[in-house]
Amino acid sequence: MNEVFLDTETTGLSFKEGHKVVEIACIETKDLIPTGKVFHKLINPKRSMPSEAFKVHGFSEEFLKDKDTFDIIADEFLNFVKDKKIIIHNAPFDLGFLDGELGLLKKEKMDRKLVIDSLEVARNKFPGTSNSLDALCKKFNIDLSRRTKHNALLDCELLREVYINLLDAKEPKFDLSNNIEAQRLNKTKDYSKTIVKISEDEIKKHKDFLKSELKKNFY
Repeated sequence: MNEVFLDTETTGLSFKEGHKVVEIACIETKDLIPTGKVFHKLINPKRSMPSEAFKVHGFSEEFLKDKDTFDIIADEFLNFVKDKKIIIHNAPFDLGFLDGELGLLKKEKMDRKLVIDSLEVARNKFPGTSNSLDALCKKFNIDLSRRTKHNALLDCELLREVYINLLDAKEPKFDLSNNIEAQRLNKTKDYSKTIVKISEDEIKKHKDFLKSELKKNFY
């Protein structure tokens, strides 16, 4: 079963208070490696854009007025995520909006059995600390320079990197201060600022491991 990393942007914090979805993004992966298939839509909410929401994502009412409404893109979205594991950071927020929009169209809610909340995964791994997407990116040394505003597609890309690190149980720092060899190496290179990238070869070697971890923990 393939996975989908999903994120939304909205006009506010609650569908029940009249707020709407303005952006949906999904990135499909197989064993957490992108397949190249992406779903990304900007959506006309047919309502005003609160200044607080505009500050978050930068989408104005004027900018969105010529975009498709949710009813037009709903079936394409549902077909994209059908029969896939759906990974969302703080899933209740996004699902609340998606269920609300789908309910207006008399369509079924999102299948909770297919959803993995990466925020809950992070809370179990790092209890008592901030586990926002920004905080986790910083914890795992993932580049945030492009994230000047919230953007659903970019956030899906960042979430995939975060989730790989969560499943690999990679700790961001190790204390090697008492290791003589480490002290010698640190004289020539500042490893505290090194961003560790996963090579294609390493990813391939971990595919079976990742698949077994997904099955063991979430399937």
